Amino acid sequence: MDSTNAQGRSAAIISTGDELVQGRTVDTNAAYIAERLAAIGIEVYSVMVVGDYPDRIEWAWRHTLSKADFVISTGGLGPTADDLTTETLAHVAGVGLRPDEREAQRISLYFKSHGRPMPQNNLKQARFPIGAEIIPNRLGTAAGYRLVIPQDKRRPTAIVLPGVPREMKAMLDGEVVPWLAQQTGDGTVFVSRIFQTFGMSESALDEALVGVIDPNEARLSFRASFPQVSVRVMVAGDRTESQRKLDDISQVVRERLGCALIAEGEVTMEEVVGQLLRQKGLSLAAAESCSGGLIGHRITNVPGSSVYYVGGVIAYSNDVKENVLGVSHATLATYGAVSEETAREMAMGVRTLTGADLGVATTGIAGPAGGTPEKPVGTVAIALAGDDLGRTKVQSRLYQLWGTRDWVKILTSQVALDWVRRHALGADPLSSDFGLRGKPRSH
Repeated sequence: MDSTNAQGRSAAIISTGDELVQGRTVDTNAAYIAERLAAIGIEVYSVMVVGDYPDRIEWAWRHTLSKADFVISTGGLGPTADDLTTETLAHVAGVGLRPDEREAQRISLYFKSHGRPMPQNNLKQARFPIGAEIIPNRLGTAAGYRLVIPQDKRRPTAIVLPGVPREMKAMLDGEVVPWLAQQTGDGTVFVSRIFQTFGMSESALDEALVGVIDPNEARLSFRASFPQVSVRVMVAGDRTESQRKLDDISQVVRERLGCALIAEGEVTMEEVVGQLLRQKGLSLAAAESCSGGLIGHRITNVPGSSVYYVGGVIAYSNDVKENVLGVSHATLATYGAVSEETAREMAMGVRTLTGADLGVATTGIAGPAGGTPEKPVGTVAIALAGDDLGRTKVQSRLYQLWGTRDWVKILTSQVALDWVRRHALGADPLSSDFGLRGKPRSH
């Protein structure tokens, strides 16, 4: 949850770099910045992407400074000849450049600590427009800065950050957002809460939340970040009253979303699953065919996952399904590798093999080839094996997923993890109606 009193403030974002304009690199920085600004009630006026040309960079700065209260720029702070942000912005502001000895020493120590000689052109990164306030970069050589550039009666602030996402994010979250949140306004406070969901489209979420929010009191927004969709609720007003309203609205949102609600905040499915497995004292193993180890990869991306994740088997071939997981030859011959029957035996087999409390299995056709009229590309079977009152219980279902090969694999891993989440919550994994094909099986 974030809050600020910067009501009525607007911002523009400038992303600089030929690689962005030419499509060689995807601009993830702008989306990240916009999300953080929205959380503190600052409206994004525009997002611009410009190449490494002084006239284009100058045009972008002059236009955005004439419209927005804050202009946040990323990129163009490197040591090479095509890194032109600082020189161009100084020209726009009508000021010269000054060397900063402390930054020059820091850059020199950075190279020394990494055991590398420092090219002299790196000292270009220790020059700043006169009047700029430095924003430290603890992860790289290019420090950022803030510079007020008066525009008639207005005093917009330029905020310049490096383009490397890892460095930019740390500086934005650690320095820039807290500074923006402290800027004076009319006393209005913004509070917000993010709800992470899976299994409902944006339109379905919008429909489910109709009537929850009075537009005069709060704002509801959606953001699809495949394979999840997040819902943000933002309330503005007096600090105490706005927090009360947010809490009241949040309770209704939770009720409306039900089990489609994964968590609150910036949390991934694998993090939620890990938290639940820890809380319940459960261990998990995965038998993966079409997902190719993606479930295990996602789970082990979470620090401390060794506490609950036993391991997995990537059973891509039928031989491995038979000889390692114990899937019967008759099952494969009768129903095929892509079937609920095979998925069920894979889930039981990996559970027996590893001794895990839960065994989850995936098998399917990720494409683009391999589909048939009976089992088209995107057909995926998922199964979960565990104990129910001392007896082994296996649940399975056939899905019809969509998209490219990587989409099918990601969706398969997401649905499988969602099954584990629902089971750990005491809910029925089969209660999800996401991408269904056929009737579920449970016994």
